[in-house]
Amino acid sequence: MHISVVSYLNSLPFINGLEIFAEAEQVTLSKDIPSVCADKLLSQEAGIGLIPVAVIPQLKEYHIISDYCIGAFNEVQSVMLYSNVPLDKINTILLDHHSRTSAMLIQLLAKHHWKIFPQFVHDAHTNGNSIEGKTAALVIGDRALALQGKFPFQFDLATAWFEMTGLPFVFACWVSNHKLENGFVSRFNDALKAGVESRNKLSLENYAPELSYAVKSNYLNNLIRYEMDEEMRAGMKRFLEMMV
Repeated sequence: MHISVVSYLNSLPFINGLEIFAEAEQVTLSKDIPSVCADKLLSQEAGIGLIPVAVIPQLKEYHIISDYCIGAFNEVQSVMLYSNVPLDKINTILLDHHSRTSAMLIQLLAKHHWKIFPQFVHDAHTNGNSIEGKTAALVIGDRALALQGKFPFQFDLATAWFEMTGLPFVFACWVSNHKLENGFVSRFNDALKAGVESRNKLSLENYAPELSYAVKSNYLNNLIRYEMDEEMRAGMKRFLEMMV
Protein backbone atom coordinates (compact mmCIF):
# COMPACT_ATOMS: atom_id res chain seq x y z
CA MET A 1 0.00 0.00 0.00
CA HIS A 2 1.23 3.45 -0.94
CA ILE A 3 -0.36 6.59 0.55
CA SER A 4 0.14 9.99 -1.10
CA VAL A 5 -0.45 13.07 1.07
CA VAL A 6 -0.23 16.75 0.18
CA SER A 7 2.97 18.38 1.39
CA TYR A 8 1.47 21.72 2.46
CA LEU A 9 1.16 23.30 5.88
CA ASN A 10 -2.53 22.35 6.02
CA SER A 11 -1.63 18.65 5.81
CA LEU A 12 0.87 18.62 8.68
CA PRO A 13 -1.71 17.30 11.16
CA PHE A 14 -2.51 14.42 8.80
CA ILE A 15 1.17 13.69 8.21
CA ASN A 16 1.84 13.76 11.94
CA GLY A 17 -0.84 11.14 12.53
CA LEU A 18 0.00 9.00 9.51
CA GLU A 19 3.75 8.65 10.01
CA ILE A 20 3.24 6.38 13.01
CA PHE A 21 0.38 4.61 11.24
CA ALA A 22 2.47 3.97 8.11
CA GLU A 23 5.25 2.37 10.13
CA ALA A 24 2.85 0.18 12.11
CA GLU A 25 0.94 -0.92 8.99
CA GLN A 26 4.08 -1.30 6.85
CA VAL A 27 2.82 1.07 4.17
CA THR A 28 4.75 3.83 2.41
CA LEU A 29 3.87 7.50 2.78
CA SER A 30 4.91 10.10 0.20
CA LYS A 31 4.51 13.86 0.43
CA ASP A 32 3.46 15.43 -2.87
CA ILE A 33 1.81 18.49 -4.37
CA PRO A 34 -1.97 18.02 -4.94
CA SER A 35 -1.72 17.34 -8.68
CA VAL A 36 0.87 14.61 -8.08
CA CYS A 37 -1.35 13.02 -5.40
CA ALA A 38 -4.06 12.89 -8.05
CA ASP A 39 -1.77 11.45 -10.72
CA LYS A 40 -0.54 8.73 -8.38
CA LEU A 41 -4.08 7.61 -7.64
CA LEU A 42 -5.11 7.78 -11.30
CA SER A 43 -2.12 5.67 -12.34
CA GLN A 44 -2.60 3.33 -9.36
CA GLU A 45 0.90 4.11 -8.15
CA ALA A 46 -0.84 4.92 -4.87
CA GLY A 47 -3.84 3.17 -3.36
CA ILE A 48 -4.87 6.07 -1.11
CA GLY A 49 -4.47 9.77 -1.71
CA LEU A 50 -5.45 13.14 -0.32
CA ILE A 51 -6.61 14.25 -3.74
CA PRO A 52 -8.20 17.36 -5.23
CA VAL A 53 -11.97 16.91 -5.32
CA ALA A 54 -12.10 17.84 -9.02
CA VAL A 55 -10.19 14.65 -9.87
CA ILE A 56 -12.74 12.27 -8.30
CA PRO A 57 -14.89 11.90 -11.47
CA GLN A 58 -11.80 10.84 -13.44
CA LEU A 59 -11.22 7.73 -11.32
CA LYS A 60 -12.57 4.44 -12.69
CA GLU A 61 -13.26 3.33 -9.12
CA TYR A 62 -13.18 5.48 -6.03
CA HIS A 63 -14.11 5.26 -2.37
CA ILE A 64 -14.16 8.27 -0.03
CA ILE A 65 -12.72 6.56 3.02
CA SER A 66 -12.67 9.28 5.64
CA ASP A 67 -14.72 11.97 7.34
CA TYR A 68 -11.59 14.14 7.29
CA CYS A 69 -10.66 16.51 4.49
CA ILE A 70 -9.01 19.81 3.64
CA GLY A 71 -11.84 22.32 3.60
CA ALA A 72 -12.82 25.83 4.58
CA PHE A 73 -15.89 27.67 5.76
CA ASN A 74 -16.00 31.17 4.23
CA GLU A 75 -12.24 31.94 4.43
CA VAL A 76 -9.06 29.97 3.81
CA GLN A 77 -6.28 32.48 2.86
CA SER A 78 -4.31 29.80 0.99
CA VAL A 79 -6.33 29.65 -2.24
CA MET A 80 -6.15 33.18 -3.56
CA LEU A 81 -6.53 35.27 -6.68
CA TYR A 82 -3.96 38.08 -6.55
CA SER A 83 -4.17 41.05 -8.89
CA ASN A 84 -2.94 44.59 -9.47
CA VAL A 85 -6.30 45.59 -10.97
CA PRO A 86 -9.99 45.10 -10.02
CA LEU A 87 -11.83 41.98 -11.15
CA ASP A 88 -13.51 43.65 -14.12
CA LYS A 89 -10.14 44.86 -15.45
CA ILE A 90 -8.40 41.45 -15.37
CA ASN A 91 -7.84 40.02 -18.86
CA THR A 92 -5.68 36.98 -17.98
CA ILE A 93 -5.62 34.61 -15.01
CA LEU A 94 -2.67 32.25 -14.56
CA LEU A 95 -3.81 28.96 -13.05
CA ASP A 96 -1.51 27.38 -10.47
CA HIS A 97 -0.30 24.00 -11.76
CA HIS A 98 -0.38 22.49 -8.25
CA SER A 99 -4.15 21.97 -7.95
CA ARG A 100 -6.91 21.08 -10.38
CA THR A 101 -9.70 21.77 -7.91
CA SER A 102 -8.68 25.38 -7.36
CA ALA A 103 -8.26 25.88 -11.11
CA MET A 104 -11.77 24.58 -11.73
CA LEU A 105 -13.19 26.57 -8.82
CA ILE A 106 -11.86 29.90 -10.05
CA GLN A 107 -13.30 29.30 -13.52
CA LEU A 108 -16.72 28.58 -12.01
CA LEU A 109 -16.49 31.68 -9.81
CA ALA A 110 -15.44 33.86 -12.74
CA LYS A 111 -18.42 32.75 -14.82
CA HIS A 112 -21.19 32.42 -12.24
CA HIS A 113 -20.21 34.77 -9.40
CA TRP A 114 -17.91 37.51 -10.62
CA LYS A 115 -19.36 37.56 -14.17
CA ILE A 116 -15.96 38.07 -15.80
CA PHE A 117 -14.51 36.25 -18.80
CA PRO A 118 -10.72 36.44 -18.76
CA GLN A 119 -8.32 34.18 -20.61
CA PHE A 120 -7.14 31.31 -18.41
CA VAL A 121 -3.57 30.07 -18.77
CA HIS A 122 -3.34 26.52 -17.43
CA ASP A 123 -0.43 24.90 -15.58
CA ALA A 124 1.36 28.16 -14.93
CA HIS A 125 4.11 28.38 -12.32
CA THR A 126 2.47 31.19 -10.41
CA ASN A 127 4.18 33.43 -7.90
CA GLY A 128 4.30 37.10 -7.05
CA ASN A 129 6.56 37.90 -10.00
CA SER A 130 4.04 36.54 -12.52
CA ILE A 131 1.39 39.10 -11.50
CA GLU A 132 1.70 42.27 -13.53
CA GLY A 133 -0.55 44.68 -15.41
CA LYS A 134 -3.90 43.06 -16.14
CA THR A 135 -2.52 39.56 -15.58
CA ALA A 136 -3.67 38.09 -12.27
CA ALA A 137 -2.74 34.73 -10.78
CA LEU A 138 -4.32 31.95 -8.79
CA VAL A 139 -1.84 31.01 -6.06
CA ILE A 140 -2.40 28.20 -3.59
CA GLY A 141 -0.82 26.63 -0.54
CA ASP A 142 1.99 28.08 1.53
CA ARG A 143 2.99 30.46 -1.29
CA ALA A 144 -0.48 32.04 -1.16
CA LEU A 145 -0.20 32.60 2.58
CA ALA A 146 3.16 34.32 2.09
CA LEU A 147 1.67 36.76 -0.45
CA GLN A 148 -1.14 38.00 1.82
CA GLY A 149 -1.32 41.82 1.68
CA LYS A 150 1.29 42.13 -1.10
CA PHE A 151 -1.13 43.15 -3.88
CA PRO A 152 -3.81 45.86 -4.05
CA PHE A 153 -6.49 43.29 -4.91
CA GLN A 154 -6.83 39.83 -3.42
CA PHE A 155 -9.77 37.44 -3.49
CA ASP A 156 -10.17 34.41 -1.24
CA LEU A 157 -11.78 31.63 -3.30
CA ALA A 158 -13.38 29.96 -0.28
CA THR A 159 -15.00 33.28 0.65
CA ALA A 160 -16.25 33.80 -2.91
CA TRP A 161 -17.67 30.26 -2.99
CA PHE A 162 -19.51 30.87 0.29
CA GLU A 163 -20.89 34.17 -1.06
CA MET A 164 -22.18 32.36 -4.13
CA THR A 165 -23.58 29.19 -2.53
CA GLY A 166 -23.82 29.69 1.24
CA LEU A 167 -21.82 26.46 1.60
CA PRO A 168 -18.32 25.55 2.77
CA PHE A 169 -15.80 24.21 0.29
CA VAL A 170 -13.85 20.94 0.24
CA PHE A 171 -10.55 21.25 -1.60
CA ALA A 172 -9.27 17.71 -1.06
CA CYS A 173 -10.47 14.49 0.54
CA TRP A 174 -9.14 11.03 1.28
CA VAL A 175 -9.90 8.61 -1.54
CA SER A 176 -8.88 5.03 -2.33
CA ASN A 177 -9.01 3.57 -5.82
CA HIS A 178 -10.09 0.12 -4.61
CA LYS A 179 -12.12 -1.36 -1.78
CA LEU A 180 -10.21 -1.52 1.50
CA GLU A 181 -10.63 -3.80 4.49
CA ASN A 182 -12.83 -2.17 7.14
CA GLY A 183 -10.32 -2.63 9.95
CA PHE A 184 -7.60 -0.89 7.94
CA VAL A 185 -9.91 2.04 7.16
CA SER A 186 -10.84 2.34 10.84
CA ARG A 187 -7.19 2.43 11.93
CA PHE A 188 -6.42 4.92 9.13
CA ASN A 189 -9.14 7.26 10.37
CA ASP A 190 -7.98 6.89 13.97
CA ALA A 191 -4.55 8.08 12.82
CA LEU A 192 -6.05 11.10 11.03
CA LYS A 193 -8.14 11.92 14.09
CA ALA A 194 -5.12 11.76 16.38
CA GLY A 195 -3.20 14.10 14.09
CA VAL A 196 -6.02 16.62 13.76
CA GLU A 197 -6.80 16.66 17.48
CA SER A 198 -3.15 17.35 18.36
CA ARG A 199 -2.51 20.02 15.71
CA ASN A 200 -2.16 22.78 18.31
CA LYS A 201 0.88 20.90 19.66
CA LEU A 202 2.76 20.76 16.36
CA SER A 203 6.21 22.30 16.24
CA LEU A 204 5.90 24.90 13.48
CA GLU A 205 9.05 26.97 13.94
CA ASN A 206 11.06 25.19 11.24
CA TYR A 207 8.23 24.83 8.73
CA ALA A 208 7.65 27.61 6.17
CA PRO A 209 10.01 30.08 7.90
CA GLU A 210 8.72 32.88 5.66
CA LEU A 211 5.46 32.72 7.64
CA SER A 212 5.10 33.89 11.22
CA TYR A 213 4.15 31.44 13.91
CA ALA A 214 0.89 33.37 14.46
CA VAL A 215 -0.09 33.00 10.79
CA LYS A 216 0.69 29.29 10.76
CA SER A 217 -1.11 28.59 14.02
CA ASN A 218 -4.20 30.59 13.04
CA TYR A 219 -4.32 28.84 9.67
CA LEU A 220 -4.20 25.34 11.13
CA ASN A 221 -6.45 25.94 14.12
CA ASN A 222 -9.00 28.44 12.84
CA LEU A 223 -9.16 28.51 9.04
CA ILE A 224 -8.77 24.94 7.78
CA ARG A 225 -11.77 22.70 8.43
CA TYR A 226 -10.70 19.08 8.76
CA GLU A 227 -14.01 17.40 9.64
CA MET A 228 -16.16 16.62 6.61
CA ASP A 229 -19.62 17.00 8.10
CA GLU A 230 -22.93 17.18 6.22
CA GLU A 231 -22.46 20.84 5.28
CA MET A 232 -19.03 20.10 3.87
CA ARG A 233 -20.43 17.16 1.90
CA ALA A 234 -23.20 19.39 0.54
CA GLY A 235 -20.59 21.91 -0.60
CA MET A 236 -18.58 19.17 -2.30
CA LYS A 237 -21.69 17.79 -3.99
CA ARG A 238 -22.60 21.24 -5.33
CA PHE A 239 -19.12 21.74 -6.71
CA LEU A 240 -19.07 18.37 -8.48
CA GLU A 241 -22.50 19.10 -9.97
CA MET A 242 -21.34 22.49 -11.26
CA MET A 243 -18.28 20.91 -12.87
CA VAL A 244 -20.42 18.86 -15.26
